[in-house]
Amino acid sequence: MAGRYDSNPFEEEEVNPFADQAGRGRGGQSTFGGGPFYTTHPGSVPPATNSRLSPLPPEPADFYNPAATIDIPLDNAKDIKKKERELQAKEAELKKREQELKRREEAAARAGIVIEEKNWPPFLPIIHHDIANEIPIHLQKLQYFAFASLLGLFVCLLWNIVAVTAAWIKGEGVKIWFLAIIYFISGVPGAYVLWYRPLYRAMRTESALKFGWFFLFYLLHIGFVIYSAVAPPIIFKGKSLTGILPAVDVIGDHVLVGILYFIGFGFFCIESLLSIWVIQQVYMYFRGSGKAAEMKREAARGAMRAAI
Repeated sequence: MAGRYDSNPFEEEEVNPFADQAGRGRGGQSTFGGGPFYTTHPGSVPPATNSRLSPLPPEPADFYNPAATIDIPLDNAKDIKKKERELQAKEAELKKREQELKRREEAAARAGIVIEEKNWPPFLPIIHHDIANEIPIHLQKLQYFAFASLLGLFVCLLWNIVAVTAAWIKGEGVKIWFLAIIYFISGVPGAYVLWYRPLYRAMRTESALKFGWFFLFYLLHIGFVIYSAVAPPIIFKGKSLTGILPAVDVIGDHVLVGILYFIGFGFFCIESLLSIWVIQQVYMYFRGSGKAAEMKREAARGAMRAAI
């Protein structure tokens, strides 16, 4: 019975999976064990399958190499060169500005101009003040006392506003209050500009001219605080300063206001004593360091130049 069939139905044949599905149907396609084969009936001829699958192209040797680098172009060469030129131009401009700033600083230093950065008070810098780093060690104590006299004047004039405000509320008039405000807003900045900053620079640069400027205006300062401690009704409005005379006059009518005036009198007395001690110590240093003779020579040369 086997002789009736021309081929073995279990023989494996190479089949093209992309062959015509209709042709497979005609041959009676079926599967056995997962592989396609054809069953034939007596007298039928199996379809011819001469096609083969084309082989896959060979993979590169480093296809699965994790160390292999993949070049992904981020930008073209022209853009990279353009950016490099821009960076080089910016760098050259920064170097030029740095050199110009350095040249100006050197020129200012040669001319004796010191660039002062505002650093005091720390919470709201309004002045330059650095005794520890700019004043010689043997003069720092004296400079601190001079600075204390400046702060003392600030306290005196501020308390003067408080006491005069109380007197104004008690019926002494608004004019004395306006005068107290004027003393404060002109006295403290004026003291810093006229005598404290010249002394600071004189201590730092040993300038005889700065010492002379300090002595001139510090004497005026001492005269003002002594006058304020007494406060006679001669120049200023009598009760606009918390001196001993206004305190005695006010305490009879208003005890609290009189106490405030007596406290102000005490502040002005302390400020007067401190200021007298400071000018004495500065003058002793000025004489002992030979700055007095130097100032005389500078004054003589200035008079000679003015005469010529």
